[in-house]
Amino acid sequence: MAEHTSTLTDDIVAALPEDAPIEEIINVGNSLIQQADTFLNSLFRPWNAYQLGIVVGLFILAHLLRVVFAPRLHHWLRTREGWPKWRIRWMVVVHKRMRAIFFVALIWVTLLLMREFTWPSRSYLIGIAANLALAWLIVAFTTRLISNNFLRAIVRYGAWTWITLRILNLTGEFEALLDSIALEIGTMRISLLLILQALLIIGVLFVAARFISRTTTNRIKGNKDISPSMQVLAVKALQITLYGAAFFLGLKAIGIDLTGLAVLSGAIGVGLGFGLQKVVSNLVSGVIILLDKSIKPGDVISLGDTFGWINSLGARYVSITTRDGREYLIPNEDLITGQVVNWSHSNDFVRLDIHFGTAYDDNPHEVRRIAIEAALSVDRVLTTRPAVCHIVGFGDSSVDYILRFWISDPTGGLTNIRGNVYLALWDAFAEHGISIPFPQREVKVLQGSEVKARTITSD
Repeated sequence: MAEHTSTLTDDIVAALPEDAPIEEIINVGNSLIQQADTFLNSLFRPWNAYQLGIVVGLFILAHLLRVVFAPRLHHWLRTREGWPKWRIRWMVVVHKRMRAIFFVALIWVTLLLMREFTWPSRSYLIGIAANLALAWLIVAFTTRLISNNFLRAIVRYGAWTWITLRILNLTGEFEALLDSIALEIGTMRISLLLILQALLIIGVLFVAARFISRTTTNRIKGNKDISPSMQVLAVKALQITLYGAAFFLGLKAIGIDLTGLAVLSGAIGVGLGFGLQKVVSNLVSGVIILLDKSIKPGDVISLGDTFGWINSLGARYVSITTRDGREYLIPNEDLITGQVVNWSHSNDFVRLDIHFGTAYDDNPHEVRRIAIEAALSVDRVLTTRPAVCHIVGFGDSSVDYILRFWISDPTGGLTNIRGNVYLALWDAFAEHGISIPFPQREVKVLQGSEVKARTITSD
């Protein structure tokens, strides 16, 4: 079979020009076919077939062990309450990879025993299978650190392929084959090998950047000396720096010249500046908000008809959650150019006003005293700050008052606390006999006037 393949390949190569790229591909492919043919022929030797049987038997035994122990581990995990999420996630990965874990343990024990009691040549294939299984298992666990499914798949299968070729001593031929598949643009030569190296290196650098970013972010958010807005700014700057450095270092590591890229990025930046003015404005406004500390996560703000507390600060918008559970995404530019009421900018103390009226027959001094006592009896109203009640006018039907009091938890809502104070006023006025008037009209019929009653009937 090998002679026939070699003859056919030689005939094809002879018919091609000497500088044809396909010639190199066929030569490398011919080398790989010959090595595969030699390997397959060696499998029919007695000891090699015996080793393959051992590997298959160990795999079947690992499968049976998984069938026995996987349900028990699953049941045990369901009883682990209070465990952190990262530990549960890793145990779930262990549960999914139990067959591979059992197989690696069994095959390495078998390999060590055979090397101790037999010749090394009689455990050669078992050693290859053991190394492959262990490497694949390590890659499967380490790539779980990558959250992006697409990037995880690229890194995982790329690492599996590269490790398999390294263990089988086929990296040279495979690299030559991938490097022969190339596209030349001017002085730049882009091969399939270069693309795969770029994806692998950039993927690994992105994983490292993500790990460093997560670790540093947790430390920044745990530092109480840094304000919330500065924490967000530091985290965003750190993420941009790490991921940008990972991308450019990856391109530099595979030999791509970044000089032309700098000129191209400048031209693209000018075009984007005109086409994405609003987006750029929101990005710059977001940086300004983070720097001047005008608002921060947890603040209670009012913007137009929107009242709620800030959930998060984004690069383009601010997330505001209202009392009814709605989440509004307000562009950063609106917070810079519009009028924003920050109820908790420098402190959490908020003064609220409510208006009411009483009858002219009621003593205003008693009304003011009773109103203040009623307001201070409500739970959320602060007793450490003075509540006051003033007359603001004499209306047509009532004496008008304003009652002012303080709270320290605006995130708990404003409408509900006003309603509770009104209820306290109602109960206090009813207890002390103070009436709350409503408009009344007195109609007087003059002498000599005729009052006619008109009856309206419908057919």
